[in-house]
Amino acid sequence: MLESSSEENSPAVAPPLTVEQAMANLRSEDLSLRYYAAWWLGRFRVSEPAAVDALIAALEDEDYRTELGDYPLRRNAARALGKLGDRRAVPGLIRCLDFSDYYVREAAAQSLEMLRDRSAVPALIQLLAGGVAAAQQVPGRPHLTQPYEAVLEALGSLDATEAVPLIQPFLEHPVPRVQYAALRAMYQLTQDDAYGQRLMQALENSDLKLRRMALADIGAIGYLPAAEAIANASVENSFKLFALKGLLEHQLDRAKPQLSDTAIQVMNLMDSLL
Repeated sequence: MLESSSEENSPAVAPPLTVEQAMANLRSEDLSLRYYAAWWLGRFRVSEPAAVDALIAALEDEDYRTELGDYPLRRNAARALGKLGDRRAVPGLIRCLDFSDYYVREAAAQSLEMLRDRSAVPALIQLLAGGVAAAQQVPGRPHLTQPYEAVLEALGSLDATEAVPLIQPFLEHPVPRVQYAALRAMYQLTQDDAYGQRLMQALENSDLKLRRMALADIGAIGYLPAAEAIANASVENSFKLFALKGLLEHQLDRAKPQLSDTAIQVMNLMDSLL
């Protein structure tokens, strides 16, 4: 059993690698090399079948375990697979949703959202079992019983309308970031303006970190009425630009055959922040 490691996605020192070296390192007896190789393959989007196969196999790793019972290599492999876009990873990631390590479950939910495969919906819904009453802090750990933010966001992105009755109670969860994830999902699944408006109100929260989270959620759902509020939010311009980029991407997806006035408005707001 190894010493506990931090929850950083990448190591402090990142030695240069080639694809061949990364693939070899993923099979190394040196666990730190395997950990870094899994991160590297995802970071540089190495999507060749052999890399995907190796990362899927790493989802079952039993060697790299911390004193707290976490599995860092599995976590990095799960994160990487979401970035590679190969749906062959979906069954393995779904199995990870039932794994003991919270951070593996979180990474799996995030990657399943990226892979956009609705076959994951039933397993994601299962993580909401017990509702808000079960969504409590784990004693001695800095997280809740399940990765609710990642699960709620995934269900929203996967158009899991069947999950609406289970998601709705989380709008009143005592942890604001969980509320925001629920608002984000409910807007995606219902297109009800009330949920977008509540996320806009979160831009006035006194906590800077929560304002940043709200910006990210607004950008993710492309909630256009928030454009001016984003530009005026008390947050660093880099976060504003990222959120406005999300709004613009939603507008560009609908642009045919030319840019709408609203898309041009968002572009002008972005220009004003540069």
